[in-house]
Amino acid sequence: MDPLEDVLTLLETRSYLSVSLAAGGHWALRFDPPPAVKFNAVRRGSCLLEVDGVDEPIELAEGDCYLLTRRRPFTLRSDPEAVPVEAAPVFAGADGGIARVGQGDDVFLIGGGFFFGSRAQELLLDRLPPVVHLPAGTRHAETVQWALTSIDRELTHPSMASTLVAEHLAVVMLVHVLRLHLEREPHAVSGWLAGLGDRVVATALSALHRDPARSWTVAELASTAAVSRSTLAARFKATVGQGPLEYLTRWRIELAARQLREGSGTLASIAHSVGYGSESALSVAFKRVLGVPPGDYRKHQTTS
Repeated sequence: MDPLEDVLTLLETRSYLSVSLAAGGHWALRFDPPPAVKFNAVRRGSCLLEVDGVDEPIELAEGDCYLLTRRRPFTLRSDPEAVPVEAAPVFAGADGGIARVGQGDDVFLIGGGFFFGSRAQELLLDRLPPVVHLPAGTRHAETVQWALTSIDRELTHPSMASTLVAEHLAVVMLVHVLRLHLEREPHAVSGWLAGLGDRVVATALSALHRDPARSWTVAELASTAAVSRSTLAARFKATVGQGPLEYLTRWRIELAARQLREGSGTLASIAHSVGYGSESALSVAFKRVLGVPPGDYRKHQTTS
């Protein structure tokens, strides 16, 4: 199994597409904190992005895209002198799926966002910087551009199930954005996501995700990755921040937690499916990792 695919599936990743933006001349829009991970792509023209808590504005050119991984206010503007207006009324007055600001339409952006399950903050979002900016023309960025062009086409020339197709394409875009970010800035992320940027660690992660119920040893994982035990342990700790068996425990608990949220299986059956020989063994590990017993966790999830 692919660890990135596994985590996005575990986090119940869903996408949405928002109203597009056409702008021209002298303009600026101030946005409230987005309700989810926000993305925009510049399909035409250029503008500036300013995010609260980020020191410098980001210059966005045609073909660029970005992710906002924190719920922070942000501003899009034509130039530093433009005085921003609130974005919400502008987007509320959108016509034909396009909001307009300023004079003309020399700038055009498409956008949307991603909703995740309850564990997204720790498993994914905390591993990323507040803004992930992918300039056009960077190595392998063609894959992102293909997804964006396809989304744009579905929105501009809608046909049967266009919204569904575009939303799935947005998830494809997210996967490629994360891949490219890892490739461009491997030291800007941490945890399991950083491990995907190390060939040896990524091989071990894939083995753990492929068979999480197996009684793995560090020696077996090292053999899978074709390195020594000491090499695997050192590289795993340096990138992921914990040892391979500690990571395995946490991943098993994440899988168990998902089953508790979504199903009605017994604790004993869940324990067996993720590699624990008994309900009590799962309960001890579950409380150590998530801070509550699995029974209490299930009750909270079903009542919240």
